[in-house]
Amino acid sequence: MDRNVIICRCQEVTYGEILDAIADGATTVDGVKKRTRAGMGLCQGKTCQRRVQQIIASQTGQKPEDVLPATYRVPVRPIRMGVIGGNKDE
Repeated sequence: MDRNVIICRCQEVTYGEILDAIADGATTVDGVKKRTRAGMGLCQGKTCQRRVQQIIASQTGQKPEDVLPATYRVPVRPIRMGVIGGNKDE
């Protein structure tokens, strides 16, 4: 595959960038994500995560299902405690 092929469309991460991240020591999807931002776009990895797993597996000799997937966190925004407790004025 050509190094310029885009794997993560949301963040425009190329195959070559993913290979470089793996060469730098990334052996998990989270490791690649931290080095390249693959999976941090609007789709949150729904489009590229499986492909990234396959690339890591092929480069490290692992099975794709043995490559650890990315972890996700719920978006957080501050709210007033009164909203949780039932009194919206506090």
